[in-house]
Amino acid sequence: MIGKHLLWCTLAAIAVALASPASAQSYPDKPFKLIVPFPPGGPIDTMARFVAQPLAARLGQSVIVENRPGSGGTIGARAVAAAEPDGYTLLFGSSGTLAVAPALYANLDYDPQKSFAPVASAAILPHLLVIRPDLPARTVAEFVAYAKANPGKLNYGASLATPPHLLSTLFKTRAGIEVVYRLAHALRDSFVAGWQYPR
Repeated sequence: MIGKHLLWCTLAAIAVALASPASAQSYPDKPFKLIVPFPPGGPIDTMARFVAQPLAARLGQSVIVENRPGSGGTIGARAVAAAEPDGYTLLFGSSGTLAVAPALYANLDYDPQKSFAPVASAAILPHLLVIRPDLPARTVAEFVAYAKANPGKLNYGASLATPPHLLSTLFKTRAGIEVVYRLAHALRDSFVAGWQYPR
């Protein structure tokens, strides 16, 4: 879970960044939109909702979380980049939308360095490798040996063009294993590259 100290630092940074002396008396005077460029229920969405509630209480306005998933987070990021720059539309970005996507896509319609003003870092997410408990492997070495003995029979999943997708692809390449990539929502089998919330 996000630590209380980190959460309050994030809220304070957002409040300071959004306020300006000229509009201090009337700002904020309408709800905020917090765009999450990933589907509901995932780690980025969950963290955004952790931040949205206390932020709304602190600013005295509703903070509406709106999911705009697709294309590795670029659809939501593009929507925020094109929004009115009035301080009411926020992006709950990630390394996928702000670093990976520019390296993968030639025509993003936004420049992460020019289209957004960084406000705060909300969390650091480690990546982890998990497998089904019924597979005969308890270590990475055992899993690699099992995958080599069963080429093409295991699946792994991650959202397209995101850090877990790239990390799992790098892992299978370096390990020399033949496992089948599937989008995370379609995954029903053995191998998952995913996220873990900080504790």
